[in-house]
Amino acid sequence: MSLLGNGKRMVTVTINKNQYLAEEGEIFLLTANRLGIDIPHLCYEKALEPYGACRLCMVDVVTCGKTDMTPACTIRVQNGLEILTDTPQIIKHRNLLFELYLAEAPKSEVIKEMAAKYGVTKTRFLKKIVHDDPLQGKCILCGLCVRVCEEIMGASAISFINRGPYTVINTPFYEHNPDCEGCAACAKVCPTNAIVFEDIGTNRVMQSWSDTTVPLMICPECGKPFAPQRLMEKVLTKPESGLIEEIKDLCPECRRKYFTLREIRKIPTNGGQA
Repeated sequence: MSLLGNGKRMVTVTINKNQYLAEEGEIFLLTANRLGIDIPHLCYEKALEPYGACRLCMVDVVTCGKTDMTPACTIRVQNGLEILTDTPQIIKHRNLLFELYLAEAPKSEVIKEMAAKYGVTKTRFLKKIVHDDPLQGKCILCGLCVRVCEEIMGASAISFINRGPYTVINTPFYEHNPDCEGCAACAKVCPTNAIVFEDIGTNRVMQSWSDTTVPLMICPECGKPFAPQRLMEKVLTKPESGLIEEIKDLCPECRRKYFTLREIRKIPTNGGQA
């Protein structure tokens, strides 16, 4: 073990029978990726606590000669950790999952490309067909959108609906939900690009969420709509926003112009007189 300048310890781990130095406490999936060891994954998002929903990142943890299949995103690096990433059991499990995802999200190019990378191009399972699917046949029900809406944004505007093979994600009762702030964090974290929204005029329409419509804030300087109004109001009321009063309602472009003009005015003129 060794100590880094930032106070974090480097420990020895064994991956596929090769030894490496890794940062103690780091998520093993990140360690493996940093070391160039490829482990497929879909549901890991650094802003959220890992919970291994997609199961694609499964690896074998070796303890006293026995293996235990575990999601790599839920493992924390510790000294002496031993991992196998490409055993026949892991490969079989991974290929089966890819087949299931090809059936669950038949229109997802992300899934198709990832599966093909690992040699899976067809599925033996019946493909899921949802007529007028607001998630475009791309959703794998990983739940990242639900979690970021609840845990990060504090809105809980969407949730899992129904059970078993009929499970979907949407707003309650498939209706416009006033709790939605239109932040689009759900679309940002979606690993398969299933979530669709569009800014139309002075509104943001969350098309995947029952066409929930959120008004956009209008910049008083240029008159352009630029961000969801409710979201901006929430951000601007926080003390740590750090925005001065006269520019807090401006769009990013007008804010940049404001600061540029302010800096220009500081340039000395008239023989060095400011």
